[in-house]
Amino acid sequence: MGKDKLRKFAEVATFENVVQLEAGKAYRGEWASKFFGNNNPVVLELACGKGEYTVNLAKMFPHINFIGVDYKGNRIWRGAKTALAEGIQNVGFLRIQIETILEHFAENEVAEIWITFPDPQPQESREKKRLTNPRFLEKYKFLLKDGGRMHLKTDNDGFYAYTIEQIAALNLTKIKETTDLYHSDLVDDVLSIKTYYERKYLADNKNINYVQWRF
Repeated sequence: MGKDKLRKFAEVATFENVVQLEAGKAYRGEWASKFFGNNNPVVLELACGKGEYTVNLAKMFPHINFIGVDYKGNRIWRGAKTALAEGIQNVGFLRIQIETILEHFAENEVAEIWITFPDPQPQESREKKRLTNPRFLEKYKFLLKDGGRMHLKTDNDGFYAYTIEQIAALNLTKIKETTDLYHSDLVDDVLSIKTYYERKYLADNKNINYVQWRF
């Protein structure tokens, strides 16, 4: 591991807006009250990377609590540091493997879930690791309140098609969908938030897929 990554790992451990691994279990069912000190809705961004979506959503919606979830502390470092520097109180980060998410959040605790540009895991042998695989969707269903919505943005057409297939197979309710977000009438201030990776994809003229659904 490079010196810069080591520095970020060490620094992120000191951030008050970051919870790591086993420590997250103490907030299960009480993230709003115990971590944020309020009763506002909780929204997750899974595989949040550098946390651009988490931080920008928090700026747009100050009366909602946002938590970015990722396992790579050196990536979380960027979003967490920005939130601290700008005094954004309604944002936090949780460093865990997403497979363990039910150990950290309780049933009906989450209002919405965003998945923005995750690893598409294109190999067939890694299908179970795709974040819209049915085993993950069951976890999200457990966490979400009635009517809670899921959002996916991805540049990967294969992963998007796979997700649409799972939505149909499980008879879930699609609310919005497009295979070319920035040339659709769906784009708005929220969907225009761009991650580091999205900017790279757009620079390469790649289309951005988006789908919103609920259980």
